[in-house]
Amino acid sequence: MIGYVTLGTNDLERAAVFYDAIAAELGTSRMMEWPGAIAWGTPGGSAGIGLTKPFDGQPASVGNGVMVALEAKDREQVARLHAIALAHGGSCEGPPGPRGDTFYAAYFRDPDGNKLNAFLMTGAAAA
Repeated sequence: MIGYVTLGTNDLERAAVFYDAIAAELGTSRMMEWPGAIAWGTPGGSAGIGLTKPFDGQPASVGNGVMVALEAKDREQVARLHAIALAHGGSCEGPPGPRGDTFYAAYFRDPDGNKLNAFLMTGAAAA
C-alpha cells in the first residue's frame, strides 16, 4: 500500500551517509537523486524512503508520533541496523529485543531526529 515515505533534513549530506549505510544493509541503494533530495529503494520493490530539505524553505522538524518501520529478515539484522544507525550519527530509542510475544524490534533516530525502527514479526502472528 505505501510506495514511499519522505522525511525532512536540515543537512542532506550528513543524513545521506546515515541512509546510505542503512540502505546497504537492507540490500538496496539510492534510486533517485536531485538537488536537495535523495530517495532510497528498489523500483518495483517494497516502500522506499525519501529525504529532502523542506520545499517551503523552512527548517525540517520531527513529526511527533511519526516513525518509519524497516522490516528486517532476522534478529541479527535488527541488531545490525540498530548498530549501523548509532555508528552513523543516530541515537538509541530502544535496544534490540522482544516487544510482546510476536514482535522483535530496535528503535533509533536519524541525525535529524526522525524516529525509525527495525523490526521482525515472530511467532504465530508472523505465519
